[in-house]
Amino acid sequence: MGRRESRTFVALPPEGVAVLDLLVEGLSVGAAQARLAAGAAPGEEPDVVEFVRDLLALGFVAEVDGQPAGSGLPAAPASLPGLRPERLGFLLHPSLPWIPVALVGTAVAVLLARPELTPTYRDLLWSPYGTLVVVSGLVVGWSVVLLHELAHLAVARAAGVPGRIGFGTRLQFLVVQTDISGIELAPRRHRLTAYLAGIAVNLSIASVAVLLLALTSPSSAGHRFLAATVLWAGLPLAFQCMVFMRTDVYFVLQDLTGCRDLYGDGRAHARHLARRLLRRETAERDPSRVLPAGERRAVRIYGLVLVLGTTACLGAFAAFTLPAEVRLVVVAWGRLSGGGSALDVSDGVLTLAAFAAVHIIWLVTRWRDHRTRRAETNRRNASDA
Repeated sequence: MGRRESRTFVALPPEGVAVLDLLVEGLSVGAAQARLAAGAAPGEEPDVVEFVRDLLALGFVAEVDGQPAGSGLPAAPASLPGLRPERLGFLLHPSLPWIPVALVGTAVAVLLARPELTPTYRDLLWSPYGTLVVVSGLVVGWSVVLLHELAHLAVARAAGVPGRIGFGTRLQFLVVQTDISGIELAPRRHRLTAYLAGIAVNLSIASVAVLLLALTSPSSAGHRFLAATVLWAGLPLAFQCMVFMRTDVYFVLQDLTGCRDLYGDGRAHARHLARRLLRRETAERDPSRVLPAGERRAVRIYGLVLVLGTTACLGAFAAFTLPAEVRLVVVAWGRLSGGGSALDVSDGVLTLAAFAAVHIIWLVTRWRDHRTRRAETNRRNASDA
């Protein structure tokens, strides 16, 4: 259950569902407590008063005895409020996913029939002018990213979920993401459609570009630009397969395995294993033991994937990305302070400014997310006190 306006959701045990059912029937808190206590074993009676206090703290209660209750967490503003659910209902039509499937199938058939059309890394340098290559890559790349996130937002909005587009972090990566918290309350088909909408956009763009490749002259600039577009739209899908970073494929995996918090439970299990290796915990302290058998198995497998994937990703960053960034900064600073030409100085200034901007946005986003998690933890602790 949850509140879509504030994007706050919790998983209730069967006892909590029973309490809600009694309250919905019109019973008072005291009457619900008495009803449940009559059928419970001694010492196992649920604390309905404490349960209702928790709901109040979460902002899940509209009124108490006819008086408005506090709203809990403030409602988060939605992105593009002009997108109305009633105008986007067609996005949830069961036949719509067959459009990208047909496009991808046709594109694959074309590439099998004409393998020379398959793009390579050289196609990213589609123009002899470096500035044109960089600018076009930025424009097309960011356009694909925004269309990807807009697809998530639009499908979620069609399902009645407000949604919000913003920056986020995944390990060392700065990403654009769409918060569609609340989609958990929608039917499974709608949830999966929302999770996969962005990938469908990328595949559709890449597929259309492949089909246009077959209609253009291989020696033309347009042909080379289309080949680069295939890569600009297709390469980000490799990132989506990194399920250890809560990507689109991660949410599909979580939904199909029936897990409530695959990432959180998997991380908790991985931490438990680390403490066991250090002989600080015993097997009985494994937090996954309380989960149902199927969910427990998925969480333990994902915990291993989480550790291996994170280690590999951070290792690649330390071995390749970090040295390259340090070299880039050193060269740029050398041009800026070396008293070279105006072109060298300008290049150094622009390089350092771009580098600083990306990393400042990453730090601010990381700190914002940390503060949000800490506020939520403090709120839960205050509710438990």
